[in-house]
Amino acid sequence: MLLDDGTYYIYGTSGADTGIKVYKSDDLKNWQGPVGASEGFALHKQDVIGSHSFWAPEVYHLNDKYYMFYSTETHLAIAVSNDPKGPFKRYNDSFLREHKSIDHHLFIDEDGTKYLYFANFKQGLEIWGARLNDDFSIQTKSLTKIIEQSQDWEKSVKEPVGIVNEGPFVEKIEDKYYMTYSGNHYASPDYGTGLAYAESPLGKWTKSPDNPVIQNPRNYVGSGHSSFFTDKDGELNIVYHVHNSIKNVHPRKVLISPASFVKNPDEDWYSLKVGQSFEPKIISQK
Repeated sequence: MLLDDGTYYIYGTSGADTGIKVYKSDDLKNWQGPVGASEGFALHKQDVIGSHSFWAPEVYHLNDKYYMFYSTETHLAIAVSNDPKGPFKRYNDSFLREHKSIDHHLFIDEDGTKYLYFANFKQGLEIWGARLNDDFSIQTKSLTKIIEQSQDWEKSVKEPVGIVNEGPFVEKIEDKYYMTYSGNHYASPDYGTGLAYAESPLGKWTKSPDNPVIQNPRNYVGSGHSSFFTDKDGELNIVYHVHNSIKNVHPRKVLISPASFVKNPDEDWYSLKVGQSFEPKIISQK
């Protein structure tokens, strides 16, 4: 989710063999689109590195440019545009790293230091982090494993089964760092969202004993790969995807919920509270 000049834009895994679509809204509930510059696609494979499997986009407005971090061919890539609707063009001519990785998230600390978090293919999918140079290249010596599958809720035996921690997103609250992440195979009905916290960007990270913070909300299943955004009223929200229905994974749906970090009594850490979710409505198609 990107709020830019009074308009909300949402990017997600859709049309994955062609690129990344974008939709827009004034109120978060009613959406128009797809409105991307290339037949509804903000990013089209003809313009960027990668030829298929375009997944997990995040868009950042930095230095008068829009940067899309996206996964393709199970690798990390970046594209750049002058407009949130695209067209996004290749930022460089190679993936960010040779090793298979997906779901990269950019976090910029208060001192301007850039960090990258991503799901790394090792023992299943693990979340790793690293410092970045100003050109978004990875400082290889800083590569650090952040978390891996460990809690019972992440070990669902409902098919399909996967050893998975993925979809990281980091927020800083006061002087602490909080990460939402997803556990279980994305197509499992028990795909869900957990919380971890640390005193520094590269850890040591500790998973919350209250996990999962989102799993099977109301009549939905497969709730994961969340991200935070602040709305026009200055309120924090969390957005994530769910399965299309109890029986069918695709095409997945989007849910948005108010979110808040609440101080735990007699502790230095905050808990994440997620409010009632709602499903945005597409009111027109291009």
